[in-house]
This record gives sequence, structure tokens and C-alpha cells, in this order.
Amino acid sequence: MARGDYFHRVRFENPGPPVPDGDGGYTQGWNPINPPVWKAMITPATARDLERQTAGGVTATATHIILADYHSGVGIQSRVIKLDDGRVFTVAGLANRAERDVTMALFCQEQL
Repeated sequence: MARGDYFHRVRFENPGPPVPDGDGGYTQGWNPINPPVWKAMITPATARDLERQTAGGVTATATHIILADYHSGVGIQSRVIKLDDGRVFTVAGLANRAERDVTMALFCQEQL
């Protein structure tokens, strides 16, 4: 992918400590990964895309593929926030493209 294809501004977050919800319970807290703003490419996932990206295995739960620069702190517990509209994507799988720690492909489910 060309660097110009990464035009979405996103924030990657990992689970943090529980946060009180005001009703006596707790909700999952989230901590941003540094740097706080990343550029990424977000595309809807098709079965054909998922087969190609996952080397023949289909990740049926993914609704979107997010391509970005590699970060070792992003994993299947992470989530992605699209900053311009607040959409939230949970990471269902990931691939370190060409195993070079340069680009990662995240297979995500959009949270509605």
C-alpha cells in the first residue's frame, strides 16, 4: 500500500483498569497506545479479501480490514477508534505483513 492510502485518522487502545459506571458497577477502561493518533486505511471486508489476507483461512467474524504501520502493542485485545466519526472496531485477528514489522493488517468487527 502507498502511504497516501492511509488517510483515516485512528487511535489504537488496549484494555485498562475498570472504571466506575456511576451505578455501583464497573466498565472496561481503555488506554491509548502511543503515539495517540495514527494514519490507517479502513476498508469493508469481503470473503475474498479475508481469504487472501489470512492465507486461505477465512475470518468470518471480520467486517473491516484496517491497514496501518506496524506496532507491537496492538493485539487481539485492542480496539480501534476512527477519530472523525467515533466508530469503534474490535480487533478479531491480525497479521504482520511479510513478517517485517513494517505493516500490519487488522481484521476487525465494527461495534454498532
